[in-house]
Order: sequence, then structure tokens, then C-alpha cells
Amino acid sequence: MSAGVVARPLDGHKVLVTGGGSGIGEAVCRQLAAGGASVAVLDRRPEGAEAVAAAVGGCWVIADVREPAAVGIALADAADRLGGLTGLVNNAGVGSLKRLESYTDADWSRLLGVNLTGAFHTIRAAAPLLRASGGGAIVNVSSVSGMVPTRGEGPYSVAKAGLLALTRSAALELAPAIRVNAVSPGFIETPLTADLLAMEGVRAGLEDRTPLGRIGTAEEVAATVVFLCSDAARYVTGHNLVVDGGATVVHGQADPMLRDLLAMINGLPSGAGAS
Repeated sequence: MSAGVVARPLDGHKVLVTGGGSGIGEAVCRQLAAGGASVAVLDRRPEGAEAVAAAVGGCWVIADVREPAAVGIALADAADRLGGLTGLVNNAGVGSLKRLESYTDADWSRLLGVNLTGAFHTIRAAAPLLRASGGGAIVNVSSVSGMVPTRGEGPYSVAKAGLLALTRSAALELAPAIRVNAVSPGFIETPLTADLLAMEGVRAGLEDRTPLGRIGTAEEVAATVVFLCSDAARYVTGHNLVVDGGATVVHGQADPMLRDLLAMINGLPSGAGAS
């Protein structure tokens, strides 16, 4: 290394981020690149993937994580363009808020397909690429809803709980060459949560139930993901790192708010969301 050049924590790392075209995924891509990593942005929307890749000096690939053949092609292409692969961040996700009996089979398939099965597809495709690069790290973006389910998020909570189990299983099976960890955000301010946070009383209610007294940011989740990707976490695997401002310490932090919101959506009296 030339005199005066300071090594960054992710110099030499080559990381693919699913759902990297917006929100938490975009923040992860930006912080990975700032740390020195070469980044591949995977998204199903070309416009988002291309814009983020241009911003971080990386490459972009398009795939729906529910489609295993497309995932395999996209990861192989990204590894070829990056000159290998040392990291995978499974961030692609979708959510919904409805009474459990209102979910259709298509809803269930979509929520589990993107949030859980999609991560299986990418892990399966990435493992040989990571080994070929000498090993690496996988970080799965789960949710506190996978730990403490809340009303209205049935399929989402199931998928995120499954993702935590998949994280532990993969950590066992892919060691020692590949570390596998999870990050579980609480309620985070992103474009996907903007409409909900704008509803009367929602922001204040969440802040009141969060020990740190505010909503988290995508950048704060991204910083945790970057740590788990880095060599600073080289002895950490099979772990779930919660980023929620202490909300899960307050049991059922979001449940009363979501119960009333669910009642509102279904035209029921306040407090009737669980009936």
C-alpha cells in the first residue's frame, strides 16, 4: 500500500445486495462502498438498481428473488463483473397489513416467496461463489416481527421467523468458510413506511413505546449490516443483531398501534382488530 493511503475496513470485499435499489438496501450499498467494498446491486426494478450502482461505482443485475434460475444467472454475472464474491446481503423484502383471514393464497406465496424462499435461492447460489473467493459473509435482513409477531403481519412474521431459522441453519452448514448472520430492524423510516408514519398518532405512538424515543433510520441498519460483513465480525456467526432502539424490550411495542390500525382498515371500532 502506498504511503499515506489509509485502508478502509472493506477494502477488497465484493458484496452483492438484494433489494439494493431503495430504502435499507440502498443505504447498505452506499455504506459498503464508503467502506471500500465493490458492490453489486440486485433488484427487480432496473431504474433503482442502475441509479444506486452508478452512485456507488458498482454494477447492477436484475432478478426476482423468487425465481431460482434468474437468481443463479444474476449472481454468477455479478461475481464475474466484480472479480469474485465475498459477501451477500439478503435485503429484498415486501410487507402487508391485513387481518389473517383476509390474506389470499397469492398474498401468502408472495410474502414468503420474497422474504424467505428468495433468501434460500440467493444463499444456495452464492455459497459456491463465496467459497471460490476463499470464503466470506452472508447477512440476512430479518425483522423484530420474526421475534415478536404483531397483528396484521401474519405471513410477514412467519417469513421473518423462518429467515432467522435459515440463518442459524446456514451458519452451521456453511462454516468455517462462510459466516452467516442476521439483522432484525424494528420500525425504520424508509420510503415504504412513509405513508404509515404520516398517519395521525402513528409516529408519536411508536416513539413513545421505544426506549430510545425515536424511529430508526436506514443508515443505522446499514451500519450494522456493514459491521457483520466486515472482518471486525470475523468471529461472529449464527447471530441475530437487533436494531430497534430497544423496542422489543417493551413487549409488543407495535401491537396496540397495529391493532387499532387494523381495525380502522376493516371498518371496526378501535380495539377490535383482534376479534
